[in-house]
Formats: sequence, C-alpha cells, structure tokens
Amino acid sequence: MYRSHSCGELRESHIGQTVTLSGWVAKTRDKGFVVWVDLRDRYGITQLVLDEDRTNAELLEQARNLGREFVIQIKGEVIERASKNANIPTGNIEVLVSELTVLNESKTPPFTIENETDGGEDLRMKYRYLDIRRNPVKNNLIFRSKVAMEVRKFLSGEGFIEVETPYLIKSTPEGARDFVVPSRMNEGQFYALPQSPQTFKQLLMVGGLDKYFQIVKCFRDEDLRADRQPEFTQIDCEMAFVEQEDILNVFENLTKYLLKEVNGVEIDSFPRMTYDDAMTKYGNDKPDIRFGMEFAELNAIAQHKEFGVFNSAELVVGIAVPGVAEYTRKELDALINWVKRPQIGANGMVYVKCNEDGSFKSTVDKFYDQDDLAKWAEATGAKPGDLICVLSGDANKTRTQLSALRMEMATRLGLRKPNEFAPLWVVDFPLLELDEETGHYHAMHHPFTSPKPGQLELLDTDPGAVRANAYDLVLNGNEIGGGSIRIHDKDMQATMFKHLGFTPEEAKAQFGFLMEAFQYGAPPHGGLAFGLDRLVAILGGQETIRDFIAFPKNNSGRDVMIDAPAPIDNAQLKELSLKLDIDLK
Repeated sequence: MYRSHSCGELRESHIGQTVTLSGWVAKTRDKGFVVWVDLRDRYGITQLVLDEDRTNAELLEQARNLGREFVIQIKGEVIERASKNANIPTGNIEVLVSELTVLNESKTPPFTIENETDGGEDLRMKYRYLDIRRNPVKNNLIFRSKVAMEVRKFLSGEGFIEVETPYLIKSTPEGARDFVVPSRMNEGQFYALPQSPQTFKQLLMVGGLDKYFQIVKCFRDEDLRADRQPEFTQIDCEMAFVEQEDILNVFENLTKYLLKEVNGVEIDSFPRMTYDDAMTKYGNDKPDIRFGMEFAELNAIAQHKEFGVFNSAELVVGIAVPGVAEYTRKELDALINWVKRPQIGANGMVYVKCNEDGSFKSTVDKFYDQDDLAKWAEATGAKPGDLICVLSGDANKTRTQLSALRMEMATRLGLRKPNEFAPLWVVDFPLLELDEETGHYHAMHHPFTSPKPGQLELLDTDPGAVRANAYDLVLNGNEIGGGSIRIHDKDMQATMFKHLGFTPEEAKAQFGFLMEAFQYGAPPHGGLAFGLDRLVAILGGQETIRDFIAFPKNNSGRDVMIDAPAPIDNAQLKELSLKLDIDLK
C-alpha cells in the first residue's frame, strides 16, 4: 500500500509507530547535517526529518535532491518533534525517514502552492490542477461537496426523488442564448443544451412524480461577470399539488437546515417583501437587509425650490450613510466621481452633512435652508454624524444607481459581514417585462409562470400590472433561488403564449409536447431552483463563485487550461454538414 496514514492524521499518540506516507513535497529545508521535508496531501502536512546521526548518507542525499511537488512515498518512525508547530494539527510530531521512494518527479511549478501564492488569477486558472492543491481552493471544493450532500440528505428526507433529465434537448426561448450542438445523424439539425430543466420537471409532475429534484448542470450563452459562468449548477426542484405557501415553507426549511448544519447558524425569521417594495426601498429585487440605508423619496420636499436639477427629475431619492459626516471634501469628491463612473452612470450627487451640533452643511445650501435639510434628514432617518447622499433623474435608472452606491458604502463601512446571514423572500413579481426597444412584453421569469389568481383578465387591458405567482429567495443581497407556481391549464398556457407574441403555430413548434402533455391531466404544480454555485459561495463567506468551481471559465467564457472553445478540423465540419462563414480579421 502507498500509505498507512494521511499527512494530516498523525498525533502524539502515534509516537513509536512505523508508518508509510505518500504525497507531494511542499518544501525542503537543508541545514547540512539535517534535512526537513514538508510532505502534503489532501488532509494536511507532516514534517519529515533525515539527519546525519540517524540516516544513511545515500538516503540523506536523495532527500537533498527532492524538488517542490515531487510525489514521494516514505516509511519511517513517528517521533516527538523538538521544535513544535502549533499552527498545524501534526505540529507535535515528525517522521524519522528510513525509506524514501520518488514516485514521480515534477517540473518547478509556475507559482508557489501555498495559501498565499504569488500566482495571478489567469496563471492559476491555466494550471488549475496545481491551484486545487492550495488549501483555499481545495477547502472550497470540499465545502461545496458538503453542501451538496446536505441538500440531498434534506430533500430525500422530505420525500423528494432525484431524477436526471437530458442535456441534449430542443432550443426554447428562456431569456438567454442557447448553446447549440449539431447532430451528425440528423443533417442540418441541432440540439440545445438546457438553460434549465424547466419543461422536463413539469412533465415529471404530469408523470405523477410529485416531488422531484436534481443537482444539475445548466448552460446559458450570456455576458459573464464574477458571479456568472456559462455552465452552472442548479438545485432544481418541483412539487405537485402545492400552492406558493407550501413551496416557500419547504425551501425555507432547507435553507435553515443548511445554515445550521454547514455554518452552525440558527435563523428563525425569513421576512417577506413584495417586488414593488424592494425596488422602492432598496432599488433592486435582491436587497441586502443586513444593514439599513433604506431609500427615502424626496420629491415632495426637494422639488419646487428653484433647484432645476431636482425639479426636472422624475425621482429625487436619498439614503443616510451612518457615521461618515466627517468625510473630507477630497473624500466626497471621490465619492461623487465614483457614482459618475460609466458603470454607475449618475450625472452627479448632492450630499448633506448632518453635523453633531444638529446643523447641516450641503452642496445645495444656496437653494435649501436648514429647515429644508432637516426635513431631508427626517425622511431618510439621518442622525447627527451621518451623511445624506441624494441622486435624481429617471426613476428606474436612479434607483439602480443609488442601490449600487448603497452597497458600495456598506462594503466600505464593513456592514456586509460574511458571517452574518439575512435571508429574505421577495414575492409578487411582475408577470411581464416591457422591452423598451421593441415595445413588446416578455416573460420576466419564463413563459410557464402562472399569474396571480384573478389577474389573467388584466393581460388584455393592462399587462404590465399583472403580478406573477413567483418568488425569489435572497441571502445577503444575492438571489440564491427563484421559482413560481406554473401554469398547468392548456388554455391558460395558450393565452400566455399569445400575449408573449407566439402564433399558435410557433407555440406548437416550440412547446407542442408540453401542451399535449397538459391534455392528459396535469396537476397544479410549482417549484424552485437554487443556484448551487452562488449558494455555496455565500455560505462559505464569499460572493465570487469561481473558486467554488473545480474548473471554471474566465470572463470571456474560455477554459484557459484546456484552451476551449477551439476550432474543429474540416473533416469534422463536413461530417456535421457545417460550413463556416466568418471574418477572422
């Protein structure tokens, strides 16, 4: 056998035992008369020792020639360590080596494989298999495995059945571009990789499997950022004979279970907020409620005072940032420049310093007196020592801009604490969303989302007012899950397709299989999908999902390790009946 123990296992109770260890050489230290080797595997590090008094010359020379990341096997006696290391679990012992076998040599790695490495992100992604040896990445992947196991344990205990659904499916409009796969056997035709298993899980409900789940890969060809990948993982769930309250209860309990089992945190309260309230109070539909700084609309008390910027604005809105009234002019100018960046897009910012003596100092003192500014302070909840930040303009854009500023200030002030968890249900989303460029409505979630009971008739008269039977689960300002009660009636589904601009022929071509299934007794059903990557990152105290994925893509959707995507040769193109027509200049 290659090892009798792991490199993180040995303790003082093993002293005197002869053991066999295998792993990678993390580092060597040669003092001339003694050589120490740190041997690493997945479980930890054990110090090996070879010296002139107890080790033969040939073995000592062999140890001196070991390079970083050599794979070796050793045999030796566990002894008490003279200079103990309290920073590692094996720090009280070391192994006096009697046999050493090099199992594989290694080139010098392109970066140091340590917790704090000298490798940049691009380099580490190119050599991801080396990066995985580092504790931060390794522990993230182990953590992800633990979360996934706990999810399966909980859902299985609730009577859910894990069912796999196909990866090669039909292209359907679900909001993002599909990745498509040419079919060799069906010339000129294509599969699509699923953006989600949406229609299949609905068909499983028609099939009578009333509690379904799977941890499944999904694929979307969309613009990327830190919390997005072209392929990502969902905890996909569906239930039959349920209403919204049933689903919220089950997955609220799942979230509580994960927080307790994985993080040791017990949370009783899962507040609920309507979509409209979330947008009004926080400027986005996934607010972080670990801190305050709620929006205060100031139109009634800030307009009609000769300040043209506010008077011409659709919305004047502000927040009270706690404890930063002492910001210098330089710091305030930097903050104004921050909101004017293209990524935020504000034209500027008005601020009010709430002084400790109860007075106010503002950039618009010329237009507003102390009584006016006192009303702003009252509306925003600002106290002495706080800073009121005010933006104005188009209502939707201004809310988005102020939301970004709110999150930035919370980050600067240390209010977004990774070990604090604040879940929130956001409910009553609009059913449809207006595309301002085309003037057409499209489904805010997907075409199978049911409207709230009694609101179907509004589709003909006021489609923008129709609320969806949909809900999102938010944790620490991130959407970790979302779902809806589905349409299970074929006539209602046909009406929905009509309002989304599908002709009956188009609806039949895209979703005829689902419409036909609904004719055979579809039960009321609904579900929810968690984003596993994002959920794991947040439970792990981070917000970027990349380090919780074994082999992630970069921001261009490329796998720089295997160099994909890549061209295919002409013979393969011909076999697939494909011809490229692209300008490579």
